[in-house]
Amino acid sequence: MFPAQALAEEVLARGWRVTLSTDVRGARYAGGFPDAVQIRQVMSATPARGGTVGKLAAPFRIMFGVVSATLRFIADRPSVVAGFGGYPSIPALAAAWILRVPRMIHEQNGVLGRVNQLFARRVDKVACGTWPTALPDGVEGARTGNPVRAAVLEKAGHPYPSSDGPLNVVAFGGSQGARVISDTVPEAVARLPESVRARLTVAHQARPEDAERVRAAYEKAGVAANIQPFFTDMPGLMADAHLVICRSGASSVADLSIVGRPSILVPLAAAIRDEQTANARGLVDADAAILIPETKLDPASLSEHMMVILTTPGVGKRMSENALKQGTPNAARDLADLALDLAGE
Repeated sequence: MFPAQALAEEVLARGWRVTLSTDVRGARYAGGFPDAVQIRQVMSATPARGGTVGKLAAPFRIMFGVVSATLRFIADRPSVVAGFGGYPSIPALAAAWILRVPRMIHEQNGVLGRVNQLFARRVDKVACGTWPTALPDGVEGARTGNPVRAAVLEKAGHPYPSSDGPLNVVAFGGSQGARVISDTVPEAVARLPESVRARLTVAHQARPEDAERVRAAYEKAGVAANIQPFFTDMPGLMADAHLVICRSGASSVADLSIVGRPSILVPLAAAIRDEQTANARGLVDADAAILIPETKLDPASLSEHMMVILTTPGVGKRMSENALKQGTPNAARDLADLALDLAGE
């Protein structure tokens, strides 16, 4: 939802009228959209959920949604339609295709999702949040980047902290698979030399059920640690960090490149399309990040990588500068430019 919201805010500022077309479930996550955005709920469904009955009914719900969206577009024809993936985007994109309304899609990840894969050859432009993005043969992508929150933009290019004094590490795993981060990072930290551990502070986002054992592991290692289920100021923590250890979700990769921080990325192994490995590729190829597949993640190797980044003179700063070169701070503006260009503006 965030790239869609960022586009809405940008084009509203340019005097355009914006309507969000989504289903009932998507509408529950639209609270951050400006009040000026009209939210129109349209029927849609995913064949992957709802049991046998739900799966059988999904095509009919989608078809009904397409018809409904088409009738709406006939009555109030949009100048351009932008889809952001997921089944809620099918009705609007299909209606735009039927009526030949200028249309585009935006893909956050380095691999197209199922719905964006379906429409990639049926739209006028494919905007890529992660670069490079694997696209079907014959489809060209426009690199716009992934819009980031205002709080992240405020920390854009924040100077890399000196490595001569205290050292700060941020570790988080996201909503899925956070346990592997909690299983590995504290033990890897414990393997660092005492001279490094004495200067180290770790901000570790852990699930509530893991918090106590994670806290105990850091205490045993003699390392100061802030353990929380959720950090409200992650951009601030990143700006103060010498190293970030995390999954390589599209938003995390975008944040790292805007703030400019070295990272050790552990792609989610359960991702069906392995999109998190694709997301990490740009930072890894730019020597801004180290990628460790989840199946190969162990405390010993992680500790070695941490040691190199935290203690080798110039390494962290160089990786920080390389990360910044991958950033797209004007992603929302470029996404709006692309949309309005399609509309003939």
